[in-house]
Amino acid sequence: MKFKINRDHFANGLAQVLNVVGSKATMPILSNVLIEAEKDHISLTTTNLDLGIRCRIKAEIKDPGAVTLPVKRLAGIVRELPNLDVTVDGSPSHQVKLTSGGSTFKIMGIGKEEFPPLPEFGEEKAHSLAQTELATMLRSVAYAQSNDESRYILNGVYFNFRDSRLFLVATDGRRLALVSKEMEIPADTAGAIILPAKTVGELTRLLDKGEKVQISFNDRRAAFQIATDKDASGLVDHIYLYSKVVEGNYPNYQQVIPKETHQRIKLERELLLQCVHRAALVCSEKANSVKIRLSTNLLEITAQSPDFGEAHESMAISYSGPDLQVAFNPAFVMDPLKALTKDEVFFEVKDEVSPGVFKTLDNFVCVIMPVRLS
Repeated sequence: MKFKINRDHFANGLAQVLNVVGSKATMPILSNVLIEAEKDHISLTTTNLDLGIRCRIKAEIKDPGAVTLPVKRLAGIVRELPNLDVTVDGSPSHQVKLTSGGSTFKIMGIGKEEFPPLPEFGEEKAHSLAQTELATMLRSVAYAQSNDESRYILNGVYFNFRDSRLFLVATDGRRLALVSKEMEIPADTAGAIILPAKTVGELTRLLDKGEKVQISFNDRRAAFQIATDKDASGLVDHIYLYSKVVEGNYPNYQQVIPKETHQRIKLERELLLQCVHRAALVCSEKANSVKIRLSTNLLEITAQSPDFGEAHESMAISYSGPDLQVAFNPAFVMDPLKALTKDEVFFEVKDEVSPGVFKTLDNFVCVIMPVRLS
């Protein structure tokens, strides 16, 4: 195997596949990147058996072939090489020579045959949508995923393709975020998967490379073909992300969403976020709640803790309902406000023991359980 490649393109490609490799790989080969040289490009592949990623980069191939090399060490070396032109030369003993300007490195690799291949998909259910849309939807809900290992079914984002809509849902039992969009869903491609949190993080990071993303899935796994703009990055046509899915039945999220509206207030998202953020500065681990108090045309936010003191914020609103107050974990209020991009949100509330609900005009709902007022 021998090829010539642009240093920055090579470094960029390695950066795309680096995150999948864990710090504690169970087998040495899982710390390696599979490099395959063919025609006019090289493919870079990494996997941790649950999640795998492959991208292709333009290169001048002198001699096709394949080898695996320690990815973190390789990425560190490539970034520091002195010249833009890099020559990579592999020997039958899996030793690889990197040459760039006056620098030469020899790195010991492992043969391709030991590398676990990424599954190729056949007749799975498939859907295509805009990368920006999927990225926005994921950001709208991902913060509500659970990280409690004992509730593994909630450690991810639920994708549900049904009734001419795609629904994305995440919940940790104390809050729930849901967003949906209209799309054509033929009956034979309807279905649902739970995408693990690590995959959600990788997917969100990758979704700004081009226009379209294709999702293929079955009961056990999902794959994303992420189209890339062939630009200065040197990436070729697409990045392929493969993931196992969380197996099991997602809880019935519909029953958590309040069916009727009691008090509904239109709020400026950014202003509310700033007020809650400032009030939360006096919260402590023992006293981690902010109180939201509604009275005629006024919303007040207060927080206090015995250690630090208290904070009071107020904002003028349009409200003529009964006086109400309800307390929430401040992070649970701020997370959806940070993730949204719309200027206005609607806050719905009934009383101090019922959940609060944030909504936007475009199919987003976030339900937050209150903190009991002692």
